[in-house]
Amino acid sequence: MVGNLILVLGDQLSPVLSSLKAGDKHSDVVLLAEVATEASYVKHHKKKIAFLFSAMRHFAEELREDGWTVEYVRLDDPQNTGSLGAEVARFSERWNPARVIVTEAGEWRLQEEMRRWSDALGRPVDVLPDDRFLSSREEFAAWADGRKQLRMEYFYREMRRKTGLLMEGDKPAGGKWNYDAENRKPAAGDLFMPKPFRTNPDEITRQVLDLVYLEFADHFGDLEPFWFAVTRADADAAFENFVAQALPRFGDFQDAMLTGQRFLYHAVVSHYLNAGLLDPLAVCRRVERAYLDGDVPLNAAEGFIRQIIGWREYARGIYWLKMPDYAGSNFFSATRPLPDFYWTGKTDMACLAAAIGQTREEAYAHHIQRLMVTGNFAMLAGIDPHQVHEWYLAVYADAYEWVEMPNTVGMSQFADGGLLGSKPYAASGNYINKMSDYCGNCCFDVKQKTGDGACPFNSLYWHFLDRNREKLDGNPRLGPVYRTWDRMTADKQQAYRESADAFLDALS
Repeated sequence: MVGNLILVLGDQLSPVLSSLKAGDKHSDVVLLAEVATEASYVKHHKKKIAFLFSAMRHFAEELREDGWTVEYVRLDDPQNTGSLGAEVARFSERWNPARVIVTEAGEWRLQEEMRRWSDALGRPVDVLPDDRFLSSREEFAAWADGRKQLRMEYFYREMRRKTGLLMEGDKPAGGKWNYDAENRKPAAGDLFMPKPFRTNPDEITRQVLDLVYLEFADHFGDLEPFWFAVTRADADAAFENFVAQALPRFGDFQDAMLTGQRFLYHAVVSHYLNAGLLDPLAVCRRVERAYLDGDVPLNAAEGFIRQIIGWREYARGIYWLKMPDYAGSNFFSATRPLPDFYWTGKTDMACLAAAIGQTREEAYAHHIQRLMVTGNFAMLAGIDPHQVHEWYLAVYADAYEWVEMPNTVGMSQFADGGLLGSKPYAASGNYINKMSDYCGNCCFDVKQKTGDGACPFNSLYWHFLDRNREKLDGNPRLGPVYRTWDRMTADKQQAYRESADAFLDALS
């Protein structure tokens, strides 16, 4: 008999995890398990699975070196039962612990499963809060209570005050809370583009790659080349590389897209944050220090910090406030199936081909590619938002339901009807042309509005607004757009409808 059995999940690879802090390395046993149910409840990208399995194996070694007794179950272990609940039961029988301790899961379905473990095991199961986040579920619910509208900007200001990040007394640094208006410059191909930090697979990672190649051959995406960091030290090195090489220009060009430049000035560390290899407050403090030392401009530091303590925390708060009903949100009653090219990348639309192609190869695309290319197209075309959600959850290395679902269902698809965002992020081809060079390499003409050869985004944009007018007409941010539509001649409006209908019929 041991003191406690401590379960650590694959996205909890942090030594300051609440369950580990509550334990005693001299008397408790830590359990980590690679299980088929978690790897396959959606067909996660091969790189995502390899990243997590390798990071889990390295974290197990880190814990052992720190003096913990660790039970580690590999996917191909003949005794592996295939689910977390069954593995907890198996090792509870082996060690007969006084209780099981686990930090709360990040996904609602697994959290609900955990609630049943105590009765099944016949022993206490302590589910502890995940205090790696800056705002607890209870704090977010208290902030949201009584508000007519939930807007990230106001929550973000509270997080700035709470953390003191980029604050000068009780005022924001520079006199403004948000510098997003300065962060929308299109990038030019002659800019110097830094490269993300890359690692070479060690023996542990090579074993994982061989396993994933055999066991997940039918999953989405390319497995190699594999260059992700899988240890805390390498994740720190990756972040320091970003601060030194890319952060100074991150703010200006964070919304830009360039053919052949997959990373531009982005950090490419969200998968490390979401798996526990990096601490969110620590990385924000490091970025703040770079600003205070004069190494990076304020708009870059603020833009990065807003993504972490603003959007990331806000999305998690919305998720736990509104689940489980949030998963079924479908404000526009969209039912069109997800097109096959979301899995293959084979489409004549250059912007979609670029975003999906790099997603297949890297398990990564930056936020504007996700929001304004793949997400924008899906919303304009009336794709079922649940299918869109499952695609995003499957294909990105940083995707966990608590952060992915609100960003997809709410921000990208507006399927929650405006709970998370104030308006749909709908755009025609003009936006993509402004913020990228994709259109110059496309067989469709972005300047042509309707007819054969016209950019599909142009007609789809007006078709989306027209068919959903009853639901969107009262949105104050869309008033000028609808006035533009109303000023068009009936023939022009009909041309947009017919072009969009022809495209959608072919898509089906």
